[in-house]
Amino acid sequence: MIIHDCDPGIDDALAIAFAAGYPGIELAGITTVAGNVGLELTTLNALSVAAFTGVGKVPVTAGSAGPLLRPALDARSVHGETGLGGAVLPDPGREPEPGHAVDFITRTIADRPGEITLVATGPLTNIALAVKREPRITEWVKSFVIMGGSAGRGNVTPAAEYNIWADPEAASIVFGAGWTVNMIGLDVTLLARATPDIQQRMASLGELGSQLLLPAISQYFSSAEGDYPAVHDVCAMVYVAEPSLFGMRPAHVAVETTGRWTSGMTVTEFSAPEVNASVAMDLDAQGFWDLTLDTYARVGV
Repeated sequence: MIIHDCDPGIDDALAIAFAAGYPGIELAGITTVAGNVGLELTTLNALSVAAFTGVGKVPVTAGSAGPLLRPALDARSVHGETGLGGAVLPDPGREPEPGHAVDFITRTIADRPGEITLVATGPLTNIALAVKREPRITEWVKSFVIMGGSAGRGNVTPAAEYNIWADPEAASIVFGAGWTVNMIGLDVTLLARATPDIQQRMASLGELGSQLLLPAISQYFSSAEGDYPAVHDVCAMVYVAEPSLFGMRPAHVAVETTGRWTSGMTVTEFSAPEVNASVAMDLDAQGFWDLTLDTYARVGV
């Protein structure tokens, strides 16, 4: 079972769609955080995508409206004003669950020790608050996977990837919490690009392709990433489904919080005597897209 903590966001939406279609994934819940757009929109988008992709009964719980210590920022210039690019989905017909995402995360993991894989594809604010509230969740999770960081360069600054940069203090807490962080970062996600060939294959996917996938990525603008959009957050969900597609290396990752030019940098040391992360450094891109598109074909739109 998976808890997906996210900030939809185009690629978060595509990750939810993958989880909805993959037969080996059961969503225990979706929790939201401010990031690509504000919390009200990330929550609405999570509800809308879940309903559209046939998992409308999965609980969606809103979480943190901003970083731990810094002003809230967003990525509307990349994801559009609504956060879903050019996609316009039907009203989800329901409200988020009462309560806070941090309570949902800690309670659900505590109730099902060893059963929950926690997947975070947004800023790590909710996760940091959860491990501060109940440190034992680091022992109780089955696995912890993030889309974030990079062993090389960033995409929002030369040093930092967006999800880490948006709340570096939270990321520092999370990497230092005593568990293994499976870091699916820019080193591999930039290999997962929706080229014209991939988009043509998406066009054959009926309403999922015509109403969500293609309209969303057609307005996914990032000058840092070249001509074709990379579906970053989908990579984290695909890692849960088929980890053999990724080449992982043990490392120690520290998050820079004070650097004038490097705030949000994930300083990655592969030769460190103590490790706190497994870092993705290679991706079978053909296998990734074959699995992803086959999974999208299963989504019951």
